[in-house]
Amino acid sequence: MNQLDSPIYVAGHRGMVGSAIVRCLESLGYSRIITRTRAELDLTDQAAVRDFLSREKPHQVYLAAAKVGGIHANNTYPAEFLYSNLMLEANVIHQAWRSGVQRLLFLGSSCIYPRLAPQPMAEDALLTGKLEPTNEPYAISKIAGIKLCESYNRQYGTDYRSVMPTNLYGPGDNYHPDNSHVLPALIRRFHEARETNAANVVIWGTGQAKREFLYVDDMAAACVHVMNLEPQRYAGCTEPMNSHINVGSGEDQSIADLARLVGDVIGYQGEIRMDTSKPDGAPRKLLDITRMRALGWAPQVGLREGIERAYQDFLSRVPVAA
Repeated sequence: MNQLDSPIYVAGHRGMVGSAIVRCLESLGYSRIITRTRAELDLTDQAAVRDFLSREKPHQVYLAAAKVGGIHANNTYPAEFLYSNLMLEANVIHQAWRSGVQRLLFLGSSCIYPRLAPQPMAEDALLTGKLEPTNEPYAISKIAGIKLCESYNRQYGTDYRSVMPTNLYGPGDNYHPDNSHVLPALIRRFHEARETNAANVVIWGTGQAKREFLYVDDMAAACVHVMNLEPQRYAGCTEPMNSHINVGSGEDQSIADLARLVGDVIGYQGEIRMDTSKPDGAPRKLLDITRMRALGWAPQVGLREGIERAYQDFLSRVPVAA
């Protein structure tokens, strides 16, 4: 277990996941949490990352920084998603090793798995088939991050770990009308429809695609849990050794059902229509969380409760969200 006064660097602390990790660490009594804004430290700048980590010398690094977005953003900016994510993770992981960082946790994404992977998706499904085309560049960058951690462990004896979260939501989410993920996009869309008394809300795709969701504070607790596992216990739950671990809720629902639930939470009374000319993305993305449960972690926040909390967060940030 890391000492409470040990220096810990959280990369991406202003993002939804990074800020949740900081909240979790603070609630547990960690007192030396190191953060830098993007303006203070450009993680795609190799020299800047080298100087920062060699100076601060954290004992642990949570690599939660990433360029993220939904289907529209991934389709529109594929080069940016691939370049930015490859650069920042390569810089942080390599310079962490050079600076003697004892332990690092890399956060990936469930999109690393093949589009038609058997459901629920187990960790060993990685690299067994073709990726979902709509977010392939982002997925490739996340696969590279996993393999970087594995390779540094194998060659240099580091203890760098990876967790693969399902779709996350909650405080600090991005509610941009074009560049957000499905759940925050639905929250905004249904809120605006209720406020304007719109007759209907249009949802992309057929509504039949199924997705799994996890409240972000549950994910943060899982990250801290995995980071502080004894090496033998972590390695015992990965296959091959030093690979990644899925983190999810273990349940999924169709986009149509999700839309109805969000509409109900927000109090929208109109019609929900599906725009079948728009893509569904992968037909289903449910993670097998057997290994994570075996490590003693389980989610605490149910989907409806989480959406209610997320909606309150949205309401508190409507001027920012707009």
